[in-house]
Amino acid sequence: MSSVIQDAPPATGRAQAPDPAQHRPGRTITEWTPEDPSFWSSTGKKVATRNLWIAVPALLVAFVVWQVWSITATNLKDVGFGFSQSQLFWLTAVPGITGGTARIFYTFLGPMVGQRRFTAVSTLVLIVPLLWLGFAVQDPRTSYTTMALIAALCGIGGANFSSSLANIGFFYPKREKGNATGINGGLGNLGVSVVQLLTPILITSSVLAIGAGQRKANGSEIYLQNAAFVWVPVLVVLAVVAWFGQNDLKVASTPFSQQKVIFKRKHNWVMTWLYVGTFGSFIGFAAALPLLIKTTFPAYSVATYAWMGPALGALARWAGGWIADKLGGARVTILSFVGMAASIIGVITFLPAGSGSGSFYGFFCCFLSAFFFSGIGNGSTFRQIPVIFRGLHLKGLEEGTPRYAAALKEAEIESGAVTGFTAAIAAYGFFFIPAMFANFAVTSAMWGFVAFYASCVVVAWYFYARKGAEAPS
Repeated sequence: MSSVIQDAPPATGRAQAPDPAQHRPGRTITEWTPEDPSFWSSTGKKVATRNLWIAVPALLVAFVVWQVWSITATNLKDVGFGFSQSQLFWLTAVPGITGGTARIFYTFLGPMVGQRRFTAVSTLVLIVPLLWLGFAVQDPRTSYTTMALIAALCGIGGANFSSSLANIGFFYPKREKGNATGINGGLGNLGVSVVQLLTPILITSSVLAIGAGQRKANGSEIYLQNAAFVWVPVLVVLAVVAWFGQNDLKVASTPFSQQKVIFKRKHNWVMTWLYVGTFGSFIGFAAALPLLIKTTFPAYSVATYAWMGPALGALARWAGGWIADKLGGARVTILSFVGMAASIIGVITFLPAGSGSGSFYGFFCCFLSAFFFSGIGNGSTFRQIPVIFRGLHLKGLEEGTPRYAAALKEAEIESGAVTGFTAAIAAYGFFFIPAMFANFAVTSAMWGFVAFYASCVVVAWYFYARKGAEAPS
């Protein structure tokens, strides 16, 4: 870590005046000291805000690409595709595999490449699966294997989350990290709701259509390709804006050799367990809910209801980060898991059972509650990570010393890598939750979730919230 010690900026006091030109859009920034109040108020906040608000729409549309199959799959049988219910659940699950796996790589590549360049390139590559999807849905003879491959490529959109969150965190001081990542992650997560809300509208528009429409059994015509094609020009614009408008931070440029130390850190794995419970639930429920509504309560419109839960969860994430900054992340995280467990028990109560038809509105309200608490937990867990690693690295060190500055840099590097890695593993919830519904009774799957949330309450309390916890956060 000698290079870290050498390069570390002073943690406090007035930093040397940096070259103002490096903070302009499109430049690489070599000096960045957000913990210095003078620098933050004069320059840092403005630059960080610009980078954040360019990152947000890019991440939002990446989530659109990741989740486009959650609605597309519900329409395939209606236009002549002969796929079974289980196959349709698997199509919604496949993007979770590739999204989670690609997130692992994006976690470490993002800081190595830089916010500006990585955002632009990772946004632009999403055009490929969208174009393929747009042409494939116009032909009912398209094989299931081809559809599964397209779904896998769409999953890459989910990987942008890890690189975006890891990079944005470097721009902000400790006191604002929770709010900043809450905004980035929360509004980015809104892409799930955007795709579920807009897709049913877009596919009915012949004005937007490129290619032939698809005839439904009732004689009406839809244009499934619109769900893919309409986002292509948006991605191009966002990539261009990121390339010319964001900055790369040299201080955040970290080789894998320094980032890989997180695999030896116990709290990397503990926080991963907790984030699987929050974000894994959010993204898995978002992927599965449209088909769950269509198969369990077929009298109710997927288009009317499915988008509401992800929207509530995404907005709650923003609130969760802000509340955790005020009250402490561990306490809010525990509250979120208790709320999620209670909500899922409510969902189970209102499911159809035996001769009973269940209650859709009871089922749906409890699902909304589950989304809300998952969003709160998403924000609070991401607030915990930098606090945990900062506390562990700075424990016993005197502020203002060279070793303190080096430890602060190490904490920033590790918390950024842990943030991305936990997000990568949690993304597999996108796969496992629809897969569980495809292979097990819905009620059995739900009780499994409740048991998992109970374990998360115990873990969060023991490591982070109890009196004498080793890493209070």
